[in-house]
Amino acid sequence: MDLDFSRNHFELMGLPVAFDIDRAALDEAYRQLQGKLHPDRYAQAGDQERRLAMQGSAWVNEAYATLKDDTRRARYLLTLHGVAFDEERDTADDPAFLMEQMELREALEEAPAEADPLGRLDSLSADINARRQGLSDQLSESLDAGRLDEAKALVLKMRFYDKLRDEARRTAERLEDELP
Repeated sequence: MDLDFSRNHFELMGLPVAFDIDRAALDEAYRQLQGKLHPDRYAQAGDQERRLAMQGSAWVNEAYATLKDDTRRARYLLTLHGVAFDEERDTADDPAFLMEQMELREALEEAPAEADPLGRLDSLSADINARRQGLSDQLSESLDAGRLDEAKALVLKMRFYDKLRDEARRTAERLEDELP
């Protein structure tokens, strides 16, 4: 087993270090690597080899999850370029954006009381996804141009949309569970 844990996620998956990736190539690299590292292949191996396979498998899973999600991929790319994130202090500081987030959150909270709550949630989810995609497009341009501070600000904004999207999904699931 030839695992080089010093490689970054892109190198591990055989992809160029870039925001825009070939998702089919990512999926294929993941399948191949997991096939090589599957615990069943090492059931008869020694303790050290089994441990390495488990560590390698966990590393591959983490790399895949990071590269598959564009917010996590962008954040990872920025850290590769030396940009630090502070979970406690980093937040979007654009007042208009923050007001928009409050309005979207209120709309999500009010959706269950509407005449067609699932329809309203679908509409809100589509709006959230469109806004998020716009940020993702801007992020790609910022990263390509080396505007790392701008890219970081966009990643922070994308996190808000990710949270809203998750909240909309959870609310829809809860409402569907409550249906007779």
